[in-house]
Amino acid sequence: MVARLIVQTFVWYGLMGLILFLAAGTLDWPGAWMFLAQMVVASLVGGVWLARHDPALVQERLGPPIQKDQPIADKILLTGFILLFLGTLILMALDAVRFEWSHVPAWAQAIGELILLLSLWVGFRTLRENSFAAPVVKIQKDRGQTVVTTGLYQYVRHPMYAGALLFFVGTSLLLGSWWGLAAALALAVLLGIRIQIEERTLRAGLQGYDDYAARVRYRLIPMVW
Repeated sequence: MVARLIVQTFVWYGLMGLILFLAAGTLDWPGAWMFLAQMVVASLVGGVWLARHDPALVQERLGPPIQKDQPIADKILLTGFILLFLGTLILMALDAVRFEWSHVPAWAQAIGELILLLSLWVGFRTLRENSFAAPVVKIQKDRGQTVVTTGLYQYVRHPMYAGALLFFVGTSLLLGSWWGLAAALALAVLLGIRIQIEERTLRAGLQGYDDYAARVRYRLIPMVW
């Protein structure tokens, strides 16, 4: 499992790096190197820790993005989401480096780095709390899935998506792209749609989720939605 984790980590971030640097037309992009390096380290360190403490979760996380028990709507949306995210990487590279449409000051890039680190913390805390945090929408009956109400789940019903939203914002700022920040809004809309798909599935198939949703009102952002 750890070997598979390592391979998938380097393949995924290797693909992201290839897209970024090809679109930028240069390897001289410190922000991109910083982004990729810390993402690889965070994925490996966090993944190995989880593999030791919750191997069933890591096995789920290493699964393909399209699965048999996944609702058709989620298959379509997740495919579109991945394509849009990869397209956003191209946009950020064209914007920040090749054509230099954006001029993001160093202090804003530093804020982006802090937001990115916060997103990694939120993601890890969510995975540590929720052993059923699969990458696809489904009810894990074979694993006896239950409603998780502790940790960050006390504040929002979908903390993993909240972390993803922070990730989009932090990455755009760190890489120096205002257009990437604008594209993050489109990714946020897709997250909102996916939350609706996931909640329909959870309400229909997971006992106790309706009661939990009644107690925790906010889906993504406390005091907002």
